[in-house]
Amino acid sequence: MADDDELEEIRKKKMQQLQNESARRQQEEAIKQQVDQQRQVILRRILSPEARQRLANIKLARPQFAEAIESQLIQIAQTGQIRRLGVPVPLSDQHFKQILTRLSGSQKKKDFRIRKI
Repeated sequence: MADDDELEEIRKKKMQQLQNESARRQQEEAIKQQVDQQRQVILRRILSPEARQRLANIKLARPQFAEAIESQLIQIAQTGQIRRLGVPVPLSDQHFKQILTRLSGSQKKKDFRIRKI
C-alpha cells in the first residue's frame, strides 16, 4: 500500500506540474496577444490604409522582414522622428515605400552563385 501512496503522490505532483506549465503558457500567450494588439493600434495610427495593406502583403511574403519593419516604424513613431522628418501622419503609401526602400537597402542582399567544378 505504501507503493500505491507513493505512486499517487507522484501522479499528483506530475499533474500539478502540467497544470502550472499550462497556466504559464496561457499567460505568456495572453501577454503576446496584448503586445500584438498594442502594436496594431500604433500601426493603425501611423499608417494609412494603403500602407497597412502593403505591410500586410509584405508580412505574407516575408514575415520576419515585416516584423522588423513594424518594430522600426513603432520606434520611429515613439521617438517622434516621423514628425521631425516632415512626413504627415498617417504615413501615405508613397512615404511608406520610401521608408521601405531605406530599410531594405540597409539589409544585405544575398547573391548565390553556382560554380561548376
